[in-house]
Amino acid sequence: MANNRFEAAAILDGIRRWVEIESPTERPDQVNRLADLVVSDYRDLPATVERVAGRDGCGDHLVVRSSWGQQAPGILVLSHLDTVHPMGFIERLPFKVEGDSAFGPGIYDMKGGAYLAYHAFRQICADDARTPLGITHLYVSDEEIGSPTSRALIEAEGRKAKYVLVTEPARDGGKIVTGRKGVARFDVAIKGVPAHSGTRPEDGRSAINELGNVIQTLAAMNDLKRGISVNVGVVKGGTKPNVIAEEATAEVDLRVPTLADADEFVAKILGLRSRTEGVTVKVTGELNRPPYEKSNAGAALFEHAKELAAELGFDLVDVFTGGGSDGNFTAPHTATLDGLGVDGKGAHTHYEQLYVSSLEPRARLLYRLYQTLR
Repeated sequence: MANNRFEAAAILDGIRRWVEIESPTERPDQVNRLADLVVSDYRDLPATVERVAGRDGCGDHLVVRSSWGQQAPGILVLSHLDTVHPMGFIERLPFKVEGDSAFGPGIYDMKGGAYLAYHAFRQICADDARTPLGITHLYVSDEEIGSPTSRALIEAEGRKAKYVLVTEPARDGGKIVTGRKGVARFDVAIKGVPAHSGTRPEDGRSAINELGNVIQTLAAMNDLKRGISVNVGVVKGGTKPNVIAEEATAEVDLRVPTLADADEFVAKILGLRSRTEGVTVKVTGELNRPPYEKSNAGAALFEHAKELAAELGFDLVDVFTGGGSDGNFTAPHTATLDGLGVDGKGAHTHYEQLYVSSLEPRARLLYRLYQTLR
């Protein structure tokens, strides 16, 4: 394994090519342009590429399978090609390198990590050394909006795999992720009775006032010690200041650490009822991503990765995080290790960046995981 095969400059140049094709989730044409480039990067490698046509306004998904080891459960690598940044954001955040930081839209979340996994696979092939297990790399187009069109594919591939490696970015200082909260989303629709607020206020029933009651009820569900967080992130209502509001709506985010918590709080939120006579409250929604709880198999996979990292000269620390990923879909039934992407900071911001110094060690870690998982 020659050192220059993991040279940071060469890896960064590959990441740059992927970053410079902007790929907002809502622009399937752009996501597919990036998918075209990814397909071309695999063209000379011993792998098959299946392209799953996009639907419902999302881009295509790619399923890349090594030419070996596909008869038995193997390694599934999960990555996403979409970003949260809108088209044109690259003019505000162009690809550039300043010291140990390389900037660009989606470079940290998660084009850097997706490319590292590709690069590690390419080196396996260059060494003409077949890994003990087959490798399947799934690139999806819609992770940033909850993976609505790829979830079934992720779950199907996850159930077939022995291990799942997720190339989401590392947490502060290069920490690996061995657990994530589950995510649920809800829409609250409130219907009241309109009236003139000056001449006949007694005839009205304010949907906005009832929304205030709902918000207070939801806020009271927060329990940071238990890891429960409920956030009312978007509210709308009313038409004019002199009209008692007939309608109001809210969008709600719930994060829970365990499936038991999910069952409890999803039921509570769906069961919200109006406290105002003549006003109705209707809540719709569900658990979008199940909690990623650390299993015995997941813990063993982390310990193996930690040993490999120590051999490579760095310490691997695990962490539980509140953010969801596609790893939430596989962790309930398959040993899953997340946060294997680049180290850096600023996901979803105007200063998103990876640390160049993290490229070589983390690419080598993926390479060694490919080599040693059995």
